[in-house]
Amino acid sequence: MDHPNYITPAGFAVLRAEYDQLLGEERPRIVDVVSWAAGNGDRSENGDYIYGRKRLREIDRRLGWLAKRMKAAKVIDPAQQGDRARIWFGATVTIADPGDNQRTLTLIGDDEADAGAGRIGWSAPIARALRGAAIGDTRRVMLPGGSVDYEVIAISYPG
Repeated sequence: MDHPNYITPAGFAVLRAEYDQLLGEERPRIVDVVSWAAGNGDRSENGDYIYGRKRLREIDRRLGWLAKRMKAAKVIDPAQQGDRARIWFGATVTIADPGDNQRTLTLIGDDEADAGAGRIGWSAPIARALRGAAIGDTRRVMLPGGSVDYEVIAISYPG
């Protein structure tokens, strides 16, 4: 990875919980099923064995991805943000387009983003455009439908 994986403490806890659940609960359960199925003889037509092995590969692939993301993670607590007058990681921002349509966004880690809930990844185009802006600043965002100018209406941080 060429840039740090910025993430909130809550986002890191979610990654860690998924990793622990897969490694400590689901994987051992599937290993038991595969071991049992292997002991039943012919493996070529043994659905428990075939699909168990497939699920193990999926789990191992996900565990590898989670381990890589957690190793690269740089946990940042938005409540500890020093410069609260500007938009940085963890900020909740209200912006308005030229038609005065307002949106509220929270800039968080890419692994915890949920655009439908207004949680935008730090590397998203709109987040990159808003970085460092203060209330009253206008920033141009390049979207697939063209560029849009957004004015920053409000900035807040948790805590």
